[in-house]
Order: sequence, then C-alpha cells, then structure tokens
Amino acid sequence: MRFLRNVLATIVGLFVFSFLAFFMLISIGAALGSSSEAKVTVKEKTVLELDLSKVKYDYGGKYNFKDLNFVDEDNSGLANVLNAIAVAKSDDKIQGISILNNTSTLGVSQRGELRQALKDFKESGKFVLSYANMYSQSEYYLSSVADTIYVNPVGEFDFRGLATEILYMKDLQEKTGVKMEVIRHGKYKSAVEPFLENKMSEANHEQISVFLNSIWASVVKDIAESRSISVDKLNELAENLGARTPELALKNGLVDKVAYEDEYHAAIKKAIGVAADKDYNTLKILDYVKSVKSVTALKVKDDQIAVIYAQGQIMSGEGNVNYIGEGSINRALKKARKNDKVKAIVLRVDSPGGSALTSDLIWREIELTKKEKPVIVSMGSVAASGGYYISCNADRIFADETTITGSIGVFGMLPNFSEVASKYGVNAQQVRTHKNAIMYSPFKPIEESTKGYITESIEKVYDTFVSRVAAGRNMTVEQVDSIAQGRVWTGTDALQNGLVDEIGGLKEAIDYAVSKVELEDYQVVNYPEYELTFDDLLRKYLGASMVKTQDELIKEKIGEDNFELIERLNYFNSMKGVQAMLPYELTIY
Repeated sequence: MRFLRNVLATIVGLFVFSFLAFFMLISIGAALGSSSEAKVTVKEKTVLELDLSKVKYDYGGKYNFKDLNFVDEDNSGLANVLNAIAVAKSDDKIQGISILNNTSTLGVSQRGELRQALKDFKESGKFVLSYANMYSQSEYYLSSVADTIYVNPVGEFDFRGLATEILYMKDLQEKTGVKMEVIRHGKYKSAVEPFLENKMSEANHEQISVFLNSIWASVVKDIAESRSISVDKLNELAENLGARTPELALKNGLVDKVAYEDEYHAAIKKAIGVAADKDYNTLKILDYVKSVKSVTALKVKDDQIAVIYAQGQIMSGEGNVNYIGEGSINRALKKARKNDKVKAIVLRVDSPGGSALTSDLIWREIELTKKEKPVIVSMGSVAASGGYYISCNADRIFADETTITGSIGVFGMLPNFSEVASKYGVNAQQVRTHKNAIMYSPFKPIEESTKGYITESIEKVYDTFVSRVAAGRNMTVEQVDSIAQGRVWTGTDALQNGLVDEIGGLKEAIDYAVSKVELEDYQVVNYPEYELTFDDLLRKYLGASMVKTQDELIKEKIGEDNFELIERLNYFNSMKGVQAMLPYELTIY
C-alpha cells in the first residue's frame, strides 16, 4: 500500500508540475506575443487594406486577468481603426486605402462614421479604391465613398432599399401550450408583441416604417453626394432593382469599372508607380493599428479624455465586450473621475437596452461623475431603451443620423407552461405559509393579484425612467411621455424631439469634450477594463479550437442561425426583473 501511495503521490506531483509549467509557458508566451505584435514594419509605398472581418465592436476590450497580474488589450475595435485611418492621412509611407472584398457585421451608423473617416483621409490627396465580387447594400454604402469602385464581371450587386421581418408567435403558443405572460407600458413597446398577437400592430408598423425610411434617407443622401447621383434616381433604382447586375450598376453610375481583381491590382500598381510585374506593399488595417499603437503607447500626456464603451445588452454583473454590466462600467466611471489626468468623459453607447435595474445603477454612477467632470454621450448604431436610460443624464448627447434610439418604455415577461403541463399530465401542487409566498409559478395560470403587483412594478419603473429623462433633458414629464411609450426614433428624429443635442459620431463627441474643458494637447484613453478568469486566459491563448465552450460546440452542430434563435429564447426565459429593451430583435436587410 505504501508503494502505491508513493506512486500516486509521484503522479500527482508530476501532474501539478506539468500544469504549473504549462501555465508559465502560457503567461510567458502571452507576454512575448503582446510585445511582438507591436513590431509591425510599414514599408514605403504601402497600401492599407480595409479588412473589417474581425472588427465587431466599437471597442475590442481591455482585459485584466486579476489573479495573474496580467493586462491585455484587444485593438480590433472600430475606434482603433478610425484612429489608424486618421494617422494614415499624414503618414508618408501610406499611399492609399484599398477596400477589397470586405465583409463586416458593423451597423449603419458605424459604417457612416467609417465613411466620414475615409472622406477625411481623401483630403490628403491619397486614394481610396474598392473592389468586390459581390456588393451587399451595407458594403456598398461604405464603399460608395471610394474614388473608383470596381465590381467583378460575373459578380452580384444588391441595391433594393431596407426591410425587416418580425416573427409572430401567438398561434404557436396556443398550439403548443407554451405561453409568455406579458405586462408592458408603452403602446409602441413591441419587444413582447410577437408573443401577444399573430400580426403586427398599426403602432408598430408605423414606427418601423418611419425609422426605416429615415435611415434609408440618410444612406442615399451620402451615396448621392459621393456618386453625384440624385436621391430620386437612387430611389428609382432601388424600387426597380435597376442595379441588380454589374452591367446595370455601371450603366447607372453606382460603380466605375466592371473588371477582374487582377485588373484592380494593376490599376493600384500604376497609381503608386510599381512595375506591372512586381508586387506592391500591402498592410491590413489591424496590423497598421498595431504599428500606430506601438508609436503612441509610451506617450502618456497630462491631459486626457476618457472614452468609456458601453456596448451590448444590459445585464447584471461584471459585463464584457459583448454585454454591459454595472461592474465594469461603474468601475470605469469611478476610475476616470478619480484620475486627475482625465478632464472629461465620453460615454460611447451601443446598446438595445436590457435590465432596468442595471440601467439605473449606471445612471446613478453617471450622476455622481457629472458632479466632478463633464460626461458627454456618443450614440453608436443603437442606444435605445436601457441604452437611452444610461445616456439621458449626460451633459450633451451626440447621435448619428441613423442611430436607433428612444424606446422609452418597459416590460416584464414570464414563461408559462401550465397548458402544456396539463396536456401531458403534469399537475403542480403548492404548499405555502402566505398567499403570495410563491408569487408566480410557470406551471400555474398567472393570478390576477400577481399580475397586479407586476403591473405596479412596471408602472413604477416607467415613471422613474420618464422622470430621469425629463430631468436630464430639461423637459416636463408630460413632454417626455408624449415621445416615449416605447417608441423608437432615429438620430435625425431624436434631434427634432429633444432626445439628443447634436448629430455627430464619436469624433465629434470627443471634439466637444475637448473644447468644453479647453484642452490643446491631450490623449484619449479607453475604458473599461474587464476582469477575467483563468479559464478566459486559456481560451484566449489556446484558441477556440482547443478550448471550446458548450455554446461553441452546439453552434457547430446546429448552425449559427439556429443557435441565435435558441439564444434569443433563452434570453427571454432568463430575464430577471423589469426590462427596458428595444421593441424587438431588429435585423435590417
């Protein structure tokens, strides 16, 4: 037995040693990897490739593996790209920018800010060229700013206007016996409408039609300016699919050349003076971001503007690059206001909303921060419901024309399985000391008294929400209520009804913050810093192929679209407390 114990102890010791050695290698490799990433050489006559396939958010994130005393930063955010384009404008080694078969998941407002950055870049006299085998509407909107637009002769071209589709599930609930108990405030608060009706309400149809047309008007205005085509002509082309082929797109002025990719590269070589039989120097935009970062990393200035990124749905907890939690956001607000170098704060909001409680916790932290330093909000593609809640008390609010905002309304939703349970012989029996001890069971029809208590809570949160907006926007409660009721507005309309102060992107918001505190030489610093675990470190540096989550394995089996549908249902089932959420899962086609 002693021999076996010794053998077992040896095995355990070897295992622990191997684990620690493995851990050390990861830490060392991560450190070396971080330092090596910064060493990017920019050669003479370089063309930047605007590859946005890995750019998903405004902010890539800064990660603090607190148990390991290790901080890492992901520089793949849109803000990094915009900054890199601004630097490239005066970089003598950069000849131009190539948008080559680009694909990304960025929103309309984010693409609008990119277009503006590219327009500014072109003022240097450098070129922006675009080539694609297939142009989707969103990719064409970005590429329309280019000096010359190429499309593959047998490629595709999509230009047809905007649309969205919402699935209504009332009949499905009645057939299956699975029901969602819904209490809401706001006639436009249609996040829950698909569970209550089998068709779209007039109020919902009205607001969707209004903001889709508003977004489209902004898009075609930009395209018309870049392509010297009238808005009426563009609308005619969209209505009749008048640019559905490369030849029609060329004929109607949406593109400049129908050609193959090798001809596109030949044109770039000629433009920068490289022989036809030689390769020209290219550098992907995220690699250029690393180069820019390495030059500026050590330049810590005495005056700073803090940009705090709040992106994703609002939920309780720490938060990360995918969702907003009070942990990381409130910690960032406190850190920024206590930092003497930080003179003003810009809160960049890109969120459809979520937990009303979490929204109020962040609202309160902004109130405390405003007493010490200016807080300016920059709205991204979406800053609605809870996203507007955490914006409404800022000193000034900027939104893009195509920003989706407003949606001042709240709801509560509870899954109910009583009918399906009864159908399959499940009978829930309850024992309680007081009549409201259980309050709600998904296996019993909701009681009127319970519905009354929940309605009371919904009304209280709505009243609080409206009062927060009224105080922040210097409006009466009645004025806010008239434009609230869960209704969604674009940035253009929100400017007219007083929900925002100016039309502009992140750059304009930062410029305003700088002027407000009268700075000349300053530095932009990004927040928040997310606190992560050892498991996160393993996944980050071993890669998803070696350390996969359960969700990733399921996604591989059933496909991404089916997984997103399941995730949406899971999200509604997991909602805790009253929600201040965008009226629906919105996908604009």
